[in-house]
Amino acid sequence: MTTLAAAHADTGDTAWLLAATALVLLMTPGLALFYGGMVRTKSVLNMLMMSFVSIALVTVVWLAAGYSLAFGDDIGGGLIGGLKHVGMAGLGPDSVQGTVPTLLFATFQLTFAIITAALISGAVADRVKFAAWLVFVPVWALLVYVPVTHWVWGPGGWIAHRLGALDFAGGLPVEITSGASGLALCLVLGPRLGFKKDAMRPHNLPMVMLGAGLLWFGWFGFNAGSALGAGGLAAAAFLNTLAAGCTGLLGWLFVEQKRDGHPTTLGAASGAVAGLVAITPSCGSVSLLGALVVGLAAGVVCSYAVSWKFKLNYDDSLDVVGVHLVGGIIGTLLIGVFAEKAMTGSTEGLLYGGGLGQLGKQLVAVVVVAAYAFLVTYGIGKLIDKAMGFRASEDQEHRGLDLTVHAETAYDHGVLGHGAPVSSSVLSPAQKVKSQA
Repeated sequence: MTTLAAAHADTGDTAWLLAATALVLLMTPGLALFYGGMVRTKSVLNMLMMSFVSIALVTVVWLAAGYSLAFGDDIGGGLIGGLKHVGMAGLGPDSVQGTVPTLLFATFQLTFAIITAALISGAVADRVKFAAWLVFVPVWALLVYVPVTHWVWGPGGWIAHRLGALDFAGGLPVEITSGASGLALCLVLGPRLGFKKDAMRPHNLPMVMLGAGLLWFGWFGFNAGSALGAGGLAAAAFLNTLAAGCTGLLGWLFVEQKRDGHPTTLGAASGAVAGLVAITPSCGSVSLLGALVVGLAAGVVCSYAVSWKFKLNYDDSLDVVGVHLVGGIIGTLLIGVFAEKAMTGSTEGLLYGGGLGQLGKQLVAVVVVAAYAFLVTYGIGKLIDKAMGFRASEDQEHRGLDLTVHAETAYDHGVLGHGAPVSSSVLSPAQKVKSQA
């Protein structure tokens, strides 16, 4: 993300970033619908809740200390920021970050932190204790997301300022951390009941498509907003985002047609998201040609990567590893191939005569961030599991988390309409009235 020196906020840049911030926040409800449609009817509401509660949890943590640690002046050799702005201290309405108000910049960055935490939930859908998730999200945000964000975008962060790796809008702190963390939690929790035996098809594909559409819409704020200004760089990132989403979608459908004999709506949604994931780190570094290739590569590779879980026996419920980790790696590495001086101002990739140097820097950043996120998340998961149990009980998982945890069902004709009678102790007041009518 770029910042320009300026004494006063620019109204045009501020207006654009206000809109971009709202767009990125909308991505989390979009993700909730995307994930909610992909699970079975008995856990739809739980899936929605895991995303929505992340908005509240991460916001509190970010305002209390996260922003200061991520974007405060470096105090740890490029590893972490200071505590000068704990509780957003010293950041009034007249404080400026580049050409936008600092409070707006902090809010924009907050929306990134929110969706990154929510993304992880897709890897462990159908089997997480909701209470454990409430503990995990704020701890993870502080110990994983915040440090990596400082490395990549913070003042003096070692990845940007010492290593020299590029990441325009979040391949490292968003996509790779969520994917690697999702993999770690998959290993902590183990597979769902019936994994590789029972059919676990998406229960509502129109919901999936709606969620994917909202994600795509919000992604324009995610990527183009990362220019932090309403100018040519934002326009280029905007177009690159659209282009990569399209080629990602087409690449995934091509693989499905060739491999399975039919293109699917789930494939179209997943392919678009894969292309958008991959272009996130590179949208401000590559030309339109590069964006088309990045999206296509992600659509093709990720369509194969989602099946790795069956071979390697990790239950990534909604393909967070196959799409976000793999797609994030693809987009981050291809900066070293397709980066153009016209976009970056100085750095050129291998294809444009820049040699292998930048590709090597991107590779180091990918390996370090993925390893850090995986190891710390695995440790957090194990500690929570020992302290309070991270996985829902077998009975809760079998009957569905909606009914057993939230005392609700998404559809009247769903869980409550079939099977054994439901005890009144798990019904909401409204459902009790309905059952007595």
